[in-house]
Amino acid sequence: MNIQKVSAQLGVETIGELACQNPSPAFLDQLPIAIYACDAAGRILWFNGRAAELWGRVPRIGDDSERFCGSHKFYFDGRPITREQTPMAEVLRSGIAIRGAEGKMERPDGSHIWVVIYIAAVRDADGQVVGAINCFHESTTGGRLEAPDAAHDDWVRARDARLAATYEHIGAGIVEVDRNGRMLRVNRQLSQLTGYSADELLGRTIFQETLPEDVPEDRAQFERQLAGEIDRYTIEKRIYRKDGGYIWASVTSSSVRDAAGSFLYAVRLQYDITDRKRAEQALSRRMEEQAALFAFSERLQHCKSVQQIHHAALDAITHALGCARASILLFDATGVMRFVASRGLSEEYRRAVEGHSPWAKDAPNPQPVYMEEVAASDLPNELKQTIGREKIAAVAFIPIVKDGRLAGKFMAYHDAPHRFTEPEIDVALTLARLLGFSLSQLEGEQARKLAERDARQLAAIVESSHDAIVSKNLDGIIQTWNAGAEQLFGYRPEEAIGRGITMLIPDDRPDEEAGILARIRRGERVDHFETVRRRKDGRLIDISLTISPIRDREGRIIGASKIARDITERKLAEVRLQESERRLQELLAAIPAAIYTTDADGRITYFNEAAVELAGRTPTLHSDEWCVTWKLYNPDGTPLPHDQCPMAIALKEGRAVRGAEAVAERPDGTRVPFIPFPTPLRDASGKIVGAINMLVDISERKQAETQQRLLLNELNHRTKNNMQVLQSLLFSAARHAKSEEACRVLSEASGRIAAMAAAQRVLYGKSDASRFAADEFMRAVTETVRQTLPQDIPIVCEAASGVLSNDVAMPLALILNELVTNAAKHGGKDASKRMVRVGLNRHDGEFELYVEDGGPGFELEAVRQRSSGLRLVLGLARQLHGSFEVSRTPSRASLRFGKTN
Repeated sequence: MNIQKVSAQLGVETIGELACQNPSPAFLDQLPIAIYACDAAGRILWFNGRAAELWGRVPRIGDDSERFCGSHKFYFDGRPITREQTPMAEVLRSGIAIRGAEGKMERPDGSHIWVVIYIAAVRDADGQVVGAINCFHESTTGGRLEAPDAAHDDWVRARDARLAATYEHIGAGIVEVDRNGRMLRVNRQLSQLTGYSADELLGRTIFQETLPEDVPEDRAQFERQLAGEIDRYTIEKRIYRKDGGYIWASVTSSSVRDAAGSFLYAVRLQYDITDRKRAEQALSRRMEEQAALFAFSERLQHCKSVQQIHHAALDAITHALGCARASILLFDATGVMRFVASRGLSEEYRRAVEGHSPWAKDAPNPQPVYMEEVAASDLPNELKQTIGREKIAAVAFIPIVKDGRLAGKFMAYHDAPHRFTEPEIDVALTLARLLGFSLSQLEGEQARKLAERDARQLAAIVESSHDAIVSKNLDGIIQTWNAGAEQLFGYRPEEAIGRGITMLIPDDRPDEEAGILARIRRGERVDHFETVRRRKDGRLIDISLTISPIRDREGRIIGASKIARDITERKLAEVRLQESERRLQELLAAIPAAIYTTDADGRITYFNEAAVELAGRTPTLHSDEWCVTWKLYNPDGTPLPHDQCPMAIALKEGRAVRGAEAVAERPDGTRVPFIPFPTPLRDASGKIVGAINMLVDISERKQAETQQRLLLNELNHRTKNNMQVLQSLLFSAARHAKSEEACRVLSEASGRIAAMAAAQRVLYGKSDASRFAADEFMRAVTETVRQTLPQDIPIVCEAASGVLSNDVAMPLALILNELVTNAAKHGGKDASKRMVRVGLNRHDGEFELYVEDGGPGFELEAVRQRSSGLRLVLGLARQLHGSFEVSRTPSRASLRFGKTN
């Protein structure tokens, strides 16, 4: 029988599964090998018949005196060994399987056999040794021990070969080092752990392969081992790999000494614990994250402001996610995501990236976005450069959701490329949820406080309101009753609350409350419903009701709120107003002038009989617009559209129109000239609500004006003839005068007569001889004076504005003649500067007549006595109640005189 073939068929590990079970004797006896099992203490659990046959005896199951082996005696390496030295004991202690070991077994009858042993440890789910199974068979090569060819050296060589194989294949790195820490021998597993070959490792020291941070502790322990203070120590440290990385290893260093106790070398057993360390670090990281979450949750309970929440969130983000920098951004009212809190970021960076969001504002389920290496991301180059200048190598965008909607994000920044693990993202999302919930909770708390404040204010308003404010349920039962209700209806709250609202309704309105409740149940609002209610004393009062539905939190209508206002005084005022309007209409009807009114849009709202008589028709109320007349014309006979009439202008421009005239054409073709007096009507706030117009028939006045015009024309004709005769006489006398002084005086008088004649033409050339246009007057007088002066003196008459009365015409014409004549005579010798500039302006209700020239000017006091013309000007100025002034730079004479009618 070949036990190696049998083991290959069954598998030692498979057989090992039988150790802690209770296999049937029939099954065990069918096995072609001897087999037995022990528990962790070495007590025999079971064995088969082949084992008992080779032992030559039947051991006692579970007996502590027969531990580890069922043979009578056992010899190993040519010498007898105790039960604690048997291969089974060694496997139970070390957990390392033994395969193919040979030993001599002595039976109780004194016979011996050689056996080959295969022992495997049995482990539980945690990897602990709980027993072992030994499969053995009689040796087919050595025969019995008494055989003369059984050589001891073969056993030693086989053992050494087994030990060498064990040394190379054991699941741990083994290195032998001298007292200087140089590596003398390494096994294959150590080369696999470090990535270096044995040749590369030999001769190097154990400290060269250790990370600098871990060398001091290892060196200190090794020196104690050399000194004999300790024979063994265990340390956990990091060992470099050939690829530049490192592994975590658990190193047990054991001394090997000679018989005298001197140190020979140390055997260092090294297990790779990198996965365990990573798990420990991950666990530590999770614990830190959980601690940060707990601290954040604890702090949030005490936050009273948004700023406190933001500060706590930044602490939690940096602690839980292991980053030094973080920020929080929220959508503002315009939908732009803006920084609300940050840590470790420059102002330039915040300005550059503010407003950026990886999600749309209405994204239904935003997910985290993270970049483990920003430099290798697909971000736009400009944004990537901005992030790079901030020395951000990795970044995570975590959405903040508030009340089911995206509210913003927080960001975690790392200074080096960073791998974002799934647990880390889960923690980040938990932080974001806590942050969003806290913000919502704070907003809700603030809203609650605001609502409470508003409720208190509302309660105060309700209680202090002069209006009656009452609430009732859908059955019409009164629930609340304020002081205003008590004052209006006379019932105290305890008398009203709990009773039906119908106690206030008069008997002649039995269906009114039912109709109101029906509308409330439909969710309708009743606005300004005017009705009558009965007070406690039985008196009826006019009130205006506004009734609104009251809803619960689910939106269901549970009652109604009623505001009642006493409108008795208003009703009385309306009656008085109606009476006043009636009297006003009677008054307007009695006035002999045509009067009508319109609304703000120009539609006719009232007219009297005089208006019908003037228009020759009856206007249509609320239809005809702007004027009661059939057709309208301007005084010159051109058509005047109704929407351009004085009444339309008054309404559109919001001003009274005066001084206008128009002609109305009746349906029978007759025309009536009239003067309108449209005036806008305004309410208490100043808003135009309509207009009133009075039309004054001026037919008789027009006829009188025609007669007056004829008389004025005749007067003007005769005056003009007389002035022309006088001017001719003066001109003739001047021509024949022998004295230069007489000639000058006569010429000046002739010029003055000409100026007066020019004013006369302007004054009487118009239908209204009481006033005249300033511009026309200035041009007529200036042109007359120009004709008396040399042709090479240019005179510029600048445009004038305003209207002058006839009582200033003649004095002003004489003053203008004197000033222009003087400027022409003394305005300078240089022809290029001899221009005379004339004008009439109006400032702040005053007129200013001025004459400018290019001459040197004069001093008023110096020439006052010797110039008759100047004396004339000053006298006429006093007549006009004006002030006369002269200046020399430029040469200017001006007359300011008062406001004219």
